[in-house]
Amino acid sequence: MTMLLDTPRTTTPGAKAAQIGVSTAATLNLIEWLTGDECHALDEVGLVSGLGRRLQTLGVPVDRLTLHLMTLHPELSGRTFAWAPGEPIEIHDREHGRLQTIANTPLRKALEMRETLLVGPGESQHGRWQHIDVFAGRGLVQLMIAPLCNADGPISSAAFGTRRPGGFTPAEQQVLMRILPALRTASELRVLRQCELSLLDTYIGPMTASRILAGHIRRGEIESMNTALLLCDLRGFTELSNQLPGDVVLGLLNAYFDKVVPVIALGGGEVLKFMGDAVLAFFPGVDPAGACNAALTAARAILDDVESFQHYGIRIKVGIALHYGEVSYGNVGAGNRLDFTLIGPDVNIVSRIQGVCSDTGKALLMSGSFREKAEIIDAVSIGPRQLKGFTEAVELFTIEG
Repeated sequence: MTMLLDTPRTTTPGAKAAQIGVSTAATLNLIEWLTGDECHALDEVGLVSGLGRRLQTLGVPVDRLTLHLMTLHPELSGRTFAWAPGEPIEIHDREHGRLQTIANTPLRKALEMRETLLVGPGESQHGRWQHIDVFAGRGLVQLMIAPLCNADGPISSAAFGTRRPGGFTPAEQQVLMRILPALRTASELRVLRQCELSLLDTYIGPMTASRILAGHIRRGEIESMNTALLLCDLRGFTELSNQLPGDVVLGLLNAYFDKVVPVIALGGGEVLKFMGDAVLAFFPGVDPAGACNAALTAARAILDDVESFQHYGIRIKVGIALHYGEVSYGNVGAGNRLDFTLIGPDVNIVSRIQGVCSDTGKALLMSGSFREKAEIIDAVSIGPRQLKGFTEAVELFTIEG
């Protein structure tokens, strides 16, 4: 790892005294902490605060320590954790496409060149850095920026800032350089943890993600549970997709899902599947009334949002089916290609109810079991309906208005 110096150094009495440096044993103790069990158990906040305190205890004048950890997330490129003595940890989420704040700065240069930079407060060949939010207004004299290069994937970084006149001494710089490999490993571990969680949450939902992380990944490993089911379908989507350009259709779908998915999550539900233009969600819970009312609240909110929704002038309508019953939840698939899903007659029922929504033009239909569990008194029967695949007719209900 190469260190590039771009500012002249001055020696003050305090800096001269610090030339004595940190003992090798103390540096090794810090490296051992970074690689040991205590640090391993900490989250990102614990890592940055523990490291900052320990560096100060060693006599390294770190007045600002930041970790910018990259990640794989649909909305964020990374997250910055910033420490200063006696202050709460700052956490800044970095959205995709928001890197202009570090353009033409030493931070960006260090990441691009994969080299450690030591920069002062004035103009330099690597640009200015005082405007970056975690460094602004802190009177820092010098900044040491180190890329934390993993074996592959995005590069994270660490930055050590000091207010001491003259900046870090060569001995202190050496201490920081020596701990960087251990800090890189500790940071990479946390990046991998967060990538694992965010990818699982993004693609399969938090409840299913927790099951996978708990080791329930064998084919055929299922459990039965009672749950409220919600199936929301976009009407007329086939006609729209045949008439509109592909990018417009994709934008419409994403805007529609933006109306549906957050409402479901807010009510404690989990989206199990995106089935083309349809969303299948379930609301688990030991209290049937609570689960059903959460699903009903979500359904009403979706209908309210869709009422005023339009995408480039395109308005949409949806049909929502609600049902309560027993489902089998677990792994199905072939070999090492598996999928978590819900199966059972009650899953089929909610799908058939949604079909009746389409046939009748009703925006909301529910089964008798759902109405009973939710204790809905203003539900209106539309009469018994013969659902495909079921021998007995099922009475369905709607809520007028």
